[in-house]
Amino acid sequence: MKPYYDVVVVGGGNAALCAAISARENGADVLVLERAPFDERGGNSRFTAGGFRFPYNGLDDILTLVKELSPEPLANTEFGSYSEEDFFDDLARVTDYRADSDLAHQLVTKAFDTLKWMAGHGVRFIPMYGRQAFKYQGKFKFWGGLVVEAVGGGPGLVDALTNEANRLGIQIEYGARATSLITDNNKVVGVRLRQGGVDKSVRAKSVVLACGGFEANTEWRTRYLGPGWDFAKVRGTRFNTGDGIRMALEIGAMPWGNWSGAHACEWDMNAPVFGDLAVGDGFQKHSYTYGILVNAKGERFLDEGADWRTHTYAKYGKEILAQPGRFAWQVFDGKVLDLLRDEYRIRQVTKVSANTIEELARKLEGVDPEGFLRTVAEFNAAVRQDIPFDPNALDGRCTEGLAINKSNWAMTIDQPPFEAYAVTCGITFTFGGLKITPEAQVIDSDGLPIPGLFACGELVGGIFWNNYPGGTGLTNGAVYGRIAGANAAK
Repeated sequence: MKPYYDVVVVGGGNAALCAAISARENGADVLVLERAPFDERGGNSRFTAGGFRFPYNGLDDILTLVKELSPEPLANTEFGSYSEEDFFDDLARVTDYRADSDLAHQLVTKAFDTLKWMAGHGVRFIPMYGRQAFKYQGKFKFWGGLVVEAVGGGPGLVDALTNEANRLGIQIEYGARATSLITDNNKVVGVRLRQGGVDKSVRAKSVVLACGGFEANTEWRTRYLGPGWDFAKVRGTRFNTGDGIRMALEIGAMPWGNWSGAHACEWDMNAPVFGDLAVGDGFQKHSYTYGILVNAKGERFLDEGADWRTHTYAKYGKEILAQPGRFAWQVFDGKVLDLLRDEYRIRQVTKVSANTIEELARKLEGVDPEGFLRTVAEFNAAVRQDIPFDPNALDGRCTEGLAINKSNWAMTIDQPPFEAYAVTCGITFTFGGLKITPEAQVIDSDGLPIPGLFACGELVGGIFWNNYPGGTGLTNGAVYGRIAGANAAK
């Protein structure tokens, strides 16, 4: 490690590596400080499925990113389209219209071009068959505005970006934890760090913070998200403890966004405290839209079919955390088992099966069996069976007359075999963080840019509130990583 670089990037995931690559292609000498050791590199990005949300006008746009589609899947697939207006509307709607409009505009309008830029730097994309499209009546039809993922998922994405960084001559230091920013007359001029138990410092013209939120910091979760969040499982890396946010706040950066909110989904009840790279995102359980969700009382407590899975999953972990015992069971019958995603078939799964609903009721650990049987009977009686079921559409197949109705994909729970999966809250990343400009400059508490300091990725506040559309996190990190790197190089 040299004593001086043009740009120092703090972090080692998608946003950080995009920032480093962008700075390097703009002529900068770049150092990346990755807190994790090499075997755990990549931040939360490595734990994802690698999905990217972006606007596209049709098949031609998809084919600019996906180079490996043979004629047969093309002939049997409807990709549809997803305009910039659709993306902006989804982002605004699911965040209760609180998303910073300037940051959201930059994200939406730069998304497609950024993915093409990533493809030019070695990232390969494929359609998300099985996650975002089912073969129904002979054809695949993509839904929810989310179409592609990086080849190899999150690990493949991190490997591709790391390989490109190495090819470009970017220096990456592993096990290097940034501890504070160095300033001179209110300008950021470097970073202090600890590596191998030794305190060091490195000077730079600019610093890019891209080291995630504070979801792995139990004390901060409880302080900012509230009571009970210390019970949540961490879906991703154990290294996202808010270091970048703390470092910036210490020099006067403005805290911004939804500090009491987080991306939190349904996660296997017996998953480890932190993410397991051997399992990746396999502990998630995202097919809840095709069944019912019950708590310890045996009662439903949310609308499982309120919207596309991509538009609800990131907020339902919080709902489970608020239930008695902080758990729930997802319940399915034989009619929909073939629709369950691959994560339901991993070895590390908390699952019970039964041939009758009464037998299932006895096997749901922690659940009142009488309350559960009553819920199922009432639910079955309320299903509008005259409306066709279609897993690739917001089909309107609903219930009527219940305290909490199901809006889409309502199927009676009456055909064996029956399966149920125990879930709790898995937190992915926190929504509060630093205020930035659309050029990724960090803003201070007086509303002015802090010279020499940029930020991108999950430690930026103001874009996501209460919820988020699936696949937007990686796109957001890539878009603002590219912008931060380019501007830091200048």
